[in-house]
Amino acid sequence: MFWFLLLAMVVVVAAVTLAVVGGGKSAVLQDVAPEQLTDPLPATRPVGRADVEALRLPVAVRGYRMGEVDDALGRLGAELAERDARIAELESALAGAQATRAGGPDLLKQPQDHPPAPWEAPDPRGEDPRPGEETGR
Repeated sequence: MFWFLLLAMVVVVAAVTLAVVGGGKSAVLQDVAPEQLTDPLPATRPVGRADVEALRLPVAVRGYRMGEVDDALGRLGAELAERDARIAELESALAGAQATRAGGPDLLKQPQDHPPAPWEAPDPRGEDPRPGEETGR
């Protein structure tokens, strides 16, 4: 009985070995292509929130592939720096416009509060007649 079990075990091991090593015309275990980044960040337009959420980095034996992670983080860093520069530019333009408006004519003044134009005849009494008001003449 012992010899029968030993012989059966040898036959099973030999059959499995032949099947794995290459018994047949095609290989049983085919080489797998390394996992690559299938949906990279768009190169033709700015990166959006949906692009970052959809980004799935391929996994290697010891974590993520460093090159692809570095590329993705570099691209995101460049996009953020570009947006920060644009925000700073717009904020400075807004501050300049507000400073110009603050130093310019008073926006709350009514048009009749302005002095008469040089082509208008001055009032002989030195008063500025208001439209709709009686002049007292």
